[in-house]
Amino acid sequence: FSIKVPNGPLTSKLQHLKVGDPVMIGKKPTGTLVLDNLLPGRHLYLLGTGTGLAPFLSIIKDPETYDRFEKVVLVHGCRQVQELAYGETITQTLPRHEFLGEMIANQLIYYPTVTREPFRNRGRITDLMSSGKLFEDIGLPNMSIEADRFMLCGSPEMIRDTREMLTGLGYQEGNHGEAAHYVIEKAFVEK
Repeated sequence: FSIKVPNGPLTSKLQHLKVGDPVMIGKKPTGTLVLDNLLPGRHLYLLGTGTGLAPFLSIIKDPETYDRFEKVVLVHGCRQVQELAYGETITQTLPRHEFLGEMIANQLIYYPTVTREPFRNRGRITDLMSSGKLFEDIGLPNMSIEADRFMLCGSPEMIRDTREMLTGLGYQEGNHGEAAHYVIEKAFVEK
């Protein structure tokens, strides 16, 4: 699940792969969106827009995620319903996974939302958080710096606005050297 970045170091090669082409994948996750960059907490919020869902698909399949957090909330925001990808996999296939199914069924909450057409969940992620609607809809308490951890990936606007909201509430951003309350994908943010 990716966007094509012109002359991008990964996508300029990735977009030309064909079925059956070899791909080498390392065992150790790297980057900023890793659990080790977060302090312990009760709830993990994975906030993604568009293709920002991609890194979270591996995080929700990692048993360590469910060992570290009581609830894992995957919020996927898009403009239109047709852009919501992997919903059926997340809600139907993963809860029946041979090894992780029970943890996923009991601990994962999937919350898709759109901004430009009618849908059961509607609105920008930051608006849904600041109004409390997101938390009301999923049956969890409003944000708490003691309990809630966040990972952000997606549009620069969503990341900027969410980062400002979290920082304004006293949350601190984690990185490779120091774990904290939230982390962001920096691939498109710092340009």
